[in-house]
Amino acid sequence: MARTQGFGRILVTIYAVFAIGATSRSVVQIARRFDEAPIAYSLSLVAAVVYILATIAIARGGPVWRKVAWTALSFELCGVLIVGALTVFVPDAFPRATVWSYFGRGYLFIPLVLPILGLWWLRRTGKDHQAAEPLPTKTQ
Repeated sequence: MARTQGFGRILVTIYAVFAIGATSRSVVQIARRFDEAPIAYSLSLVAAVVYILATIAIARGGPVWRKVAWTALSFELCGVLIVGALTVFVPDAFPRATVWSYFGRGYLFIPLVLPILGLWWLRRTGKDHQAAEPLPTKTQ
């Protein structure tokens, strides 16, 4: 399955939109109001970097970029789960929202669902990718 067709194209597009949105938001927040919520705004920047990296890695493909994608999406999922849980149980630690606050509630929970779909897609296309590669042969 080609990474730039079908669901892969949709995934790259959604990640690109989130990369642009999260980057823009975090830059403005840090430039204008960093002192109000340094942790939340720093986490927004981390999320932006992860979205940028995931977009590039998913779009590029290949063995190295697939590993980068796995790492970025796994980190993203952990970030959404940890920050989401902290904003529920320790809301005072986050006076301002991040992309991952309340499991992405402010973004229709897309930040929670997106890495799950991305990891599923990587796993699904990884099997196709492995099956299509010829086995290495010994050269004598």
